[in-house]
This record gives sequence, C-alpha cells and structure tokens, in this order.
Amino acid sequence: MEGLGFLGTIIIGGLAGWLAGMLMDLRFGVFMNIVIGVVGAALATAILERAGIWVEPGAWGGLVSGFIGACALLFVAKLVRR
Repeated sequence: MEGLGFLGTIIIGGLAGWLAGMLMDLRFGVFMNIVIGVVGAALATAILERAGIWVEPGAWGGLVSGFIGACALLFVAKLVRR
C-alpha cells in the first residue's frame, strides 16, 4: 500500500481485515485483523499485478486489495481449521 505511510497502512489493513473477518465469519481480534489485512493486501496486489490487473495506489486501492487478500487468507485458514 504505497503512499499511505505506516499509520495509514495499519488503519486500512485493519479495516480490510475486519471487513473480511465479518464476511468470512472468522474473527481473530484487532491485532490479527491488522496483520491479515496488511499481508492480504500485499499478497493480493502481487497476484493481481502478475495477472495484469492494476490496483490503484492509495487508500481505496489498498482497502480493496486488502479485502480481497484477507478474504483469501481467511478462506485458507477456514480450510485448515477443519
């Protein structure tokens, strides 16, 4: 998430992780929501760029890519939990 700075990345990542946790019905707490959102954003951005899909830098692009990546990470976590 370029251009947001450290605090902006934490806030957007936490929001993306929280929204993904609500959708996937998995809640891990505030810290894990932030980690899942930030890691998910990095993962989703890398995958989308490899696929030729450009993600807008900034808050909205970070939120969307973080949400997509966090949902993917939570989906895998849900599969592993079973």
